[in-house]
Amino acid sequence: MYFPAMATGAEAVETSPPRFLRLAGHPLRWQLLSELARSDRRVGELCVLARRRQSLVSYHLRLLRDGGLVSARRSAADGRDSYYVLDLVRCGELLASAGVALHPALGATTPPREPGAATARALFLCTGNSARSQIAEALCERLSGGAVRAVSAGSHPKPLHPNAVRVMRERGIDISGRRSKQLGEFTDRSFDYVISLCDRVREVCPEFEGPPELVHWSIPDPAREPGSDAETLPAFERTAAELETRIGFLIGTINASRQEVTARA
Repeated sequence: MYFPAMATGAEAVETSPPRFLRLAGHPLRWQLLSELARSDRRVGELCVLARRRQSLVSYHLRLLRDGGLVSARRSAADGRDSYYVLDLVRCGELLASAGVALHPALGATTPPREPGAATARALFLCTGNSARSQIAEALCERLSGGAVRAVSAGSHPKPLHPNAVRVMRERGIDISGRRSKQLGEFTDRSFDYVISLCDRVREVCPEFEGPPELVHWSIPDPAREPGSDAETLPAFERTAAELETRIGFLIGTINASRQEVTARA
């Protein structure tokens, strides 16, 4: 039987896996990534979920931060603490490039979104219900084709911020006629997902019927940025862009869950 000669020197095939696979392939780091894919978490919460000591969890979080997979944001509720945030877009890019490194035919493709494919009820929460949660509510309705029934509320409602109206108008969505709602209006209703967008409101979030899946996105309040409306508009644009990305992944999760239920039926 003939075996071709092994390639050597410049012809040798790179055998070391891409750095993303080396980072994500460690069992504990994969568990941390999986938990952060569901919700932003504090170190203490990750220690409980992973059942590992803080020094070990912090070490692996640092490796993930150095690899550009996660970042940390200072908690708006307790400035001594931080929330870790997973960059799903970056993970997707690195995973796709890792596939191509193995074989060019493994380039990732994104399936087209199917409006109406998801059926879920989502509640978005922040403190004032004046910007973040209102933007999220409108984006979720638009990106899901209206199939996700989204509402929003705040623990201490304030009037809708004009910059929230502006950034949504740029996306072809008019929210100027929406009112701010108090969190208490929805405590007797059931939801599939309750997503807190504010570190402060997460601490006071009541229990809901169901119970729903609780998700936390630690997103800074653009209304707390110093300056005039014109000066703070970029902060609102960044908030809307981040929410648009996160909600796209949320809808993907909802669609995948629905497909699993359909397959089991």
